[in-house]
Amino acid sequence: MKPGVGSCGETNPQPEGCRSMLEICHVNKSFGGIMALLDVSFKVERGAITAMIGPNGAGKTTLLNVISGIYLPNDGDIFFEGRRISGFRPHRVSAFGITRTFQHLQVFHNMSVLENVMVGCHSDTSSGFLACLVRTPKVWDEEREVRKKASEMLNFVNLSHRQDQPTSYLPCGDQKRLELARALASRPRMILLDEPVSGLNSLETEEMAALILKVKALGTTVLLVEHDMNLVMRIADAIVVLNYGEKIAEGPPAEIQNNEKVITAYLGDD
Repeated sequence: MKPGVGSCGETNPQPEGCRSMLEICHVNKSFGGIMALLDVSFKVERGAITAMIGPNGAGKTTLLNVISGIYLPNDGDIFFEGRRISGFRPHRVSAFGITRTFQHLQVFHNMSVLENVMVGCHSDTSSGFLACLVRTPKVWDEEREVRKKASEMLNFVNLSHRQDQPTSYLPCGDQKRLELARALASRPRMILLDEPVSGLNSLETEEMAALILKVKALGTTVLLVEHDMNLVMRIADAIVVLNYGEKIAEGPPAEIQNNEKVITAYLGDD
């Protein structure tokens, strides 16, 4: 595959050492006659936490679905580390090093906590169907390595003590951390977090905020969708604001906090 194009349609590949990891370039997405995203463009800097905020229905989750390949854009392009990924299906996007969590929990309740995280390690295995069927030594070695990596991720999110429990036993806060552990199991270079503190109490929210900062400390780039403005203002390096599918503001937290368009979008006209 060719390396793709440079910044928003330029013909040169992304230069070595360029800080922008993800580029959203003039993306449009409609559902029937409804425009969910309208000419959205912004960049996510490498190693940073970028928050995407906006009122309900602003298009935030839709854009995450476009980035991760769940939806195909009607127009525009998405570049990850200089490679065009728009139009790729989720497994291809994941192979490039992008993983995500979901607004509504997507965990396997019929599996143990450890087995849920092991699912996220599937990209580290190479054994085929027949090898798995007869359980070759390579399969056993890969399974031991996967279990080890899954255990490490559970330790990272402070869930090691629950690894053998059925996932259905976990409260909401622990299930959120479990989903984060599974997303991190493939060692992504970028993670998309869709409302990671939704439904959590104040203590659980603080724990999740600390985990997100730990993810950043690993060198993983974060694109965060969240309604908790206190959390966003404390941990985000940059903020992008959507309203009715359009980007209305972009910048550091202090600048966004005092932006008149943003205040109007959240509070409405007097």
